[in-house]
Amino acid sequence: MNTSTQFHIVERKTGRELFAMFLSFFKIGAFTIGGGYAMLPLMEQEFVQHRKWVDAVEIVDVFAVAQSLPGVIAINASIYIGYKVDRIRGAIVAALGVILPSFLVILGIAAVLLKFQENPWVQKAFAGVRAGVTALILLAGIKLGKAVLKNRAAWIIGMGAFLLLVGFRIQAVVVILASAVVGLGAYIVQKRRKPLQQKDNQ
Repeated sequence: MNTSTQFHIVERKTGRELFAMFLSFFKIGAFTIGGGYAMLPLMEQEFVQHRKWVDAVEIVDVFAVAQSLPGVIAINASIYIGYKVDRIRGAIVAALGVILPSFLVILGIAAVLLKFQENPWVQKAFAGVRAGVTALILLAGIKLGKAVLKNRAAWIIGMGAFLLLVGFRIQAVVVILASAVVGLGAYIVQKRRKPLQQKDNQ
């Protein structure tokens, strides 16, 4: 990897490194259509696989926290990642990088949007784009699931959360908080069982 694009939390970043980070977030903001969730697979590919600023497990935590907080999930996640890279400066650069493409595009098409939004060709084109975005989100879910669902407790929590979200339409924040409580409870039970198992083995 080029040293100009390597980021470490303990080092203050140069202007060139900050600009490289800005371009990474700008690229995601510019080529994502379909809302914040559509950015998630691109963020996972860019920041976990390519840049290695966060790992596969941490990015899931980032998405969970970003969804639970007020605001757009993509911006919240970007601010977190940017802050990890270079604290306040990194958070500002990341947020600007994600927001700026949408701002420029909307500013550019605002004058003609109403004129063309009823055009059947435009409608069909966006229908195809939405279908493609759905595939991207599904792919991100599969990749993140492989990184997280590694034991029975994780599978139970994941399936339970899915049923609550889809079957009962429970708010995502409630489901996330409930999952945290169940995960903590599973950890406590497992911790208490270990001494008993060691005692039985003796």
